[in-house]
Amino acid sequence: MAEGEFALVREHLEAALGKPGLPPGNFAPAGDHDLYAMLADVCARQRDLDGLLKYAPAAEELATRYGHRLYQAVAHRAWGVAHRLSGDYTQAGARLQQALALFTELGTRWQIGQTRLELGELAVTVNDVSEARDHFAQALEAFEALDARPDAARARAALEAL
Repeated sequence: MAEGEFALVREHLEAALGKPGLPPGNFAPAGDHDLYAMLADVCARQRDLDGLLKYAPAAEELATRYGHRLYQAVAHRAWGVAHRLSGDYTQAGARLQQALALFTELGTRWQIGQTRLELGELAVTVNDVSEARDHFAQALEAFEALDARPDAARARAALEAL
């Protein structure tokens, strides 16, 4: 998705909240649990603390209610970013590690890479260059294995900035 289009994602997701799912006969209607997980993730990627505080609680509550482990991990990562942005680095690390553990169990390499990027950002914030380098390198490895070029470029740039 182009950056200009990505900026509109949140607007479209918010407009969909509370609307009924797709009519019967369609394969996979989206529910509010899907939308809240996506909104929390978008806010994390945009570094929007207000949005994270608005959407991460609902994302986590619904993911837990439905036992949706992928969305639970997304919620943990969103909370990790929120805690980092608000200066609670211990909680940030704990939430990001929870997300990483779940994503690893699920074998979701792209999500693992995204979480490693966030762990790297946290390490940079607390001036742990060695830890940051390790996380960024592992993120790069995950993205290159998937041929996820824009994400690999982001990880590579983070490594080069150290």
